[in-house]
Amino acid sequence: DRLGFWLWVGSFLVVLGLALWSPNARSVVHIYRHGSEAFLAREPLYQVEVAMGYLYAPAFAVLYISLLKLGPYLGDVLWHMLGFGALTFAAMRQIRKVGGEEPTWLLSFGLFLALPVSLAALRNGQARILLTGACWFLTLSALEGRRAECFFWAMLAIIAKPTAIIMLLLAGALRPRLIPALVLAVLVVLAIPYGFSSADYINAQYHDFFRLLTSMAVDPTGPFVPADFTAPFTRFGMTLPEFDATIVRVVVGLLTLWLVLQFDRGLDSNVSGLAIFLTAAFYMCVFNPRVEQNTYAMVAVPAGLSIALLWREKGAVI
Repeated sequence: DRLGFWLWVGSFLVVLGLALWSPNARSVVHIYRHGSEAFLAREPLYQVEVAMGYLYAPAFAVLYISLLKLGPYLGDVLWHMLGFGALTFAAMRQIRKVGGEEPTWLLSFGLFLALPVSLAALRNGQARILLTGACWFLTLSALEGRRAECFFWAMLAIIAKPTAIIMLLLAGALRPRLIPALVLAVLVVLAIPYGFSSADYINAQYHDFFRLLTSMAVDPTGPFVPADFTAPFTRFGMTLPEFDATIVRVVVGLLTLWLVLQFDRGLDSNVSGLAIFLTAAFYMCVFNPRVEQNTYAMVAVPAGLSIALLWREKGAVI
């Protein structure tokens, strides 16, 4: 019953060992360190022209400073533990919500299924792992109407990745009374950097940050290799125009909203959170213009738990 769980934990311990052995190998954590170093030196955080490198909110650079001060070894280990812990405990909370028989087996089997897809992102130290855990907690807290929890997890999700705004919009649509808490979370994240640097510097960074967000369409001649729904078109030399891709994203976004509303109304409350989060995570992976291969780690654990749940309910014939 616990084999999958211990494989999950054991694989993460191997990841920590590799991070200690070589902090910069196969890792994106150096980008976070560079962002915090640039913030401390009052240097530009963003490369708007190439849309590569540091792609996070200024608040991320501020909050990562504490890990930067701990050095590349201890700081990196704590960063990996933060993301892994958030994702693992989110999965545990989901299992407690689902209930039923064999919860330990359900968690263990789900994590075992998720491991192959998640391992690379865990090794790289990607903020997407933290984003996944925070968005999952946000979904569950929103469905339960917990304002304080929603405020905290919304802040953490936005800091981890700006694309978390999609989950905030869905949470607001599902529970409109939580909209003030979600808006306040965004405002607090925007305000955090002003407590650590001059207003002129922060304003300049936000100017570049919002320019970056509005120019995230992928240049097929650039170094970034997309893995979203446009990738097959690009692979066969039929690059999808930016306007057409945007229309597709909007239409599918509206369909996703309709689908999660149906899940909220029609499914049992014990499993609706899992279905809603998996659907939203799928949209964030496939229709985000900055999708790369490791992005799909976001759907790995909720998909693994969903398969395990279906296996428990329907049997191995599925």
